[in-house]
Amino acid sequence: MLEFLSSEVLAGLEAARKLRERKASRLRIQVGEAVYPVLRFWHDGCVLDGKLTPRLRGLVDVYDGSRHLFQGLIVAATVDGDEITCEFKRLTPVTDRAALDFWRDESLPVGYLPKA
Repeated sequence: MLEFLSSEVLAGLEAARKLRERKASRLRIQVGEAVYPVLRFWHDGCVLDGKLTPRLRGLVDVYDGSRHLFQGLIVAATVDGDEITCEFKRLTPVTDRAALDFWRDESLPVGYLPKA
């Protein structure tokens, strides 16, 4: 059925699809002060809008709204029409506390009560 539509209608449908993807996703990639919306995201890559985003490479931060989710290293970016597909070499979750440098035994008591 799509072969019977004019090129203007197909371009309008494609623009509406991209706008819907951009509004549905709150994910964004931040590089320094620059912010780019993420259209699709998976465990080792993402798709960005090619008209808004340059070809990225290097260390980036991934946010969901204002919440910092991941810090990633983009090693490859390929252009597919109006979309840029980025591949992550590393995608590290961001935590709110420092990593432990020792093994914590789960069976140990958390604290001691003083003698009465």
